[in-house]
Amino acid sequence: MPTPAHPCPCGLPAAYADCCGRFHSGAGQAPTAELLMRSRFSAFAVGDTSYLMRSWHPATRPDRLDLDPEQRWVKLDILGTDRGGLFETEGSVEFRAHYREGRHTGSLHENSAFSREGGAWVYVGPLSPVAFD
Repeated sequence: MPTPAHPCPCGLPAAYADCCGRFHSGAGQAPTAELLMRSRFSAFAVGDTSYLMRSWHPATRPDRLDLDPEQRWVKLDILGTDRGGLFETEGSVEFRAHYREGRHTGSLHENSAFSREGGAWVYVGPLSPVAFD
């Protein structure tokens, strides 16, 4: 788990506590689909499964989530967004998430759907097949 002053794993130029850490702790909610995507990447990076489950749409959320302790999420590239703004209820974010597993490096490419439920953005699922490189 990064310290509060540590750079945020999501790639924005802010300390973890001021960026995604505030969403993970419940001190705030991601105001856009992109910021929710970034906070979910950071949750994978720091192993925060409770945040991942809370920020997943109830209709698509798995019963449980077991993260691979050997897999380290190291970098996020946002490739594009469609809607998902402050006053919208649906949106999508296309991203590439880079990981390291032992000596192997790879990436996951996904275009994800998000919706606003009860005022909070949640991850719905991929809009197209997920690609691992």
